[in-house]
Amino acid sequence: MTAPASRPVPLPVASAARDPHADLRDAVGRWFGETARDLPWRAADRTAWGVLVSEVMLQQTPVVRVEPAWRAWMERWPEPADLAAAPTSDVLRAWGRLGYPRRALRLQECARAIVERHGGEVPHGEEALRALPGVGEYTAAAVTAFAHGRRAVVVDTNVRRVLARAVGGNALPAPSYTAAERATAAAVAPADDVDAVLWAAASMELGALVCTARTPRCGVCPVRDACAWRRAGRPGDEHAGRRRTQAWAGTDRQVRGRVMAVLREAPGPVPRGVVTEVWHDAAQLDRCVASLVEDGLVESIQVPEGEVYRLPG
Repeated sequence: MTAPASRPVPLPVASAARDPHADLRDAVGRWFGETARDLPWRAADRTAWGVLVSEVMLQQTPVVRVEPAWRAWMERWPEPADLAAAPTSDVLRAWGRLGYPRRALRLQECARAIVERHGGEVPHGEEALRALPGVGEYTAAAVTAFAHGRRAVVVDTNVRRVLARAVGGNALPAPSYTAAERATAAAVAPADDVDAVLWAAASMELGALVCTARTPRCGVCPVRDACAWRRAGRPGDEHAGRRRTQAWAGTDRQVRGRVMAVLREAPGPVPRGVVTEVWHDAAQLDRCVASLVEDGLVESIQVPEGEVYRLPG
């Protein structure tokens, strides 16, 4: 007699695993919807060019200084072609005291590349954006998200800090962006375009206003009860010994800033004797002026009366 065929044993249906970061994103998104700052580069009529300009200006510079400069800049050069055709001296004067003036040069180079390669329109896609002068990983991701509304893993200093605390349980992220951080950021970012853009903006805002580096406002944080760092008792910075800090006073950056200020305010070339008055250390001043010339921020010209300096273009 033939043995009866055995029936297959039904396997239990596995329930879909809940995204472990969904609650974090939802809480931060709701908070952002209620408290987001009204910034011009977030307005409904924003342009991709305006977003790109804002992202370059906001690198290492606070919003309170960037906003008036951004408004004046966009009124003067509303399209890449406008900036591409501008005299470089005007660009550097308009950059004013935003700091790191090489960013102004890179932004003008970027505008020229946009005109030459893309018909004056900011290109779509992170690869095309990163091919532009001065546009790196972060800026390309930010423009993709905030200008074009597409998913991108947008990670700046503020987002790194939020993820380090809320997810990793650390006081602050490592001095350099690590592969582990990159993996965490990609895992937390939603797959959907709309949700990913919201998370990018909201997490950045949370780090800027609440989850700050020195005095985090944990009492008003929307994820205070779920924050791994807070649950761990807010341990100290394990990377404190590896961080480099440098005061502004007496640095080459301060000297370079003073030289640039003199040249921005001058209607024409400035004699070397005037420039030497901005700093007491002649060797440091010469080194800084030489570095400004090398960076393309200053031009040195020989005239019958001696050496003079001016802004390029």
